[in-house]
Parts: sequence; structure tokens; C-alpha cells
Amino acid sequence: MSRTTVHLLRHGEVFNPTKVLYGRLAGFRLSEAGEAMAERAASHLAGRDVTYLASSPLERAQQTAAPIAAQFGLDVVIDDDLIEAANAFEGRRVAGPGGVLKYPTSWPLFRNPARPSWGEPYEQIVRRMLAAAERARERAEGHEAVCVSHQLPIVCLRRYSEGKRLWHDPRRRQCSLASLTSLTFDDDRVVGVSYAEPAGTTPNRMQEQPPGA
Repeated sequence: MSRTTVHLLRHGEVFNPTKVLYGRLAGFRLSEAGEAMAERAASHLAGRDVTYLASSPLERAQQTAAPIAAQFGLDVVIDDDLIEAANAFEGRRVAGPGGVLKYPTSWPLFRNPARPSWGEPYEQIVRRMLAAAERARERAEGHEAVCVSHQLPIVCLRRYSEGKRLWHDPRRRQCSLASLTSLTFDDDRVVGVSYAEPAGTTPNRMQEQPPGA
């Protein structure tokens, strides 16, 4: 039996002064605080048996992966399946002044929070995240892998792995900035899930998003 651990690392804090839902948009990089978070995540992993490193193609994720790549002497594999969830409200505020919740033309997009109707279906997110985690497990078999991704994709894969429904209240997510959600595999079977916040017990400062995003 081969035991492998796949660490799902959420990116650090993003520079987002206009507080829009940035989603998959280009041009959103880590803030100075986010860069420090990435360094702390790398330090947390020091001494671990990490042999494979993958990242979402988005800049903030690649920046978060960089200190880990330097620490372990690994190349960063860009895996499109680790990308942020698609969302119809990219580039806009959701709540607060000018938020889409204030405009009746946006309300039809909220008709089905269980899917959700405003973005990529949860089931689709799980399928691609499972594929990415399985690739990481295979390439790091018997060792450890790190996959840098985003809050909702990580939460969806964790909920699936724990046998929970995919629809959930986003305010109750346990996936803070630069946190590690770790899946332990015996061969190809998940036998454990653990969680750590190497950047400290930080508030879960999510980018603004509709319920269930």
C-alpha cells in the first residue's frame, strides 16, 4: 500500500482595492500581505517530502507557488483544472454600493443556489479538481504533492471527499487565505482530510461573492 498526501493550498491575499469579484480575470496579483502569506506557507512545509508542485494558471496562484518551488527545487506544473470557478459576476461588486444584488436584472441568476445558477456547477468543479488531485497523487506516489488553487474549488473537493453535499453556506467555509487542506491517500483512496492555517488564524477575507459561490 502506498500512502500519499496531496496538499491543496489556497493562494494568499490579493490586491483588490475596488473589492470586485475578480474570479478568473487577469491582473489580480498578491498584495504584500499575500506575498508574506505565501512565504509562511512554504516555511510550514519545510522538511516535508514534497516531490510535485502544481498551480492554477492564475497569477495569484503562481505567485503563491513560487516560494515552495524555490524551497524544494521543483518546477511549477500549470494545471488548468486547478483554476478558480467561473462566475457571471466577475469584475463587479456583489454586495455594498453598486453591488449586483441591488439590480433586479441580476436576480434571475440567483434562482438556483444549489447548482449554482450564477456560475460553474459544483459537480463540474469537483470533477476537474478530482482529476488534478489524482494527477498529483500519481506523480508524487509515496510522497507529498502541493496543488495551489482557490477557495471554492478546494472547498468543493473537500466536501466531496468527506461525503458532504456540495451546496453550502459560503460564510461557513473553512478555507482561509494561504490555508492547507490536505488529503491523505492509501493508494487511490482518500483516508484522511486535515486542515492548517500556516499564515496564522486570519479572518476568512473572501472576495465578494453571491451565496454558495
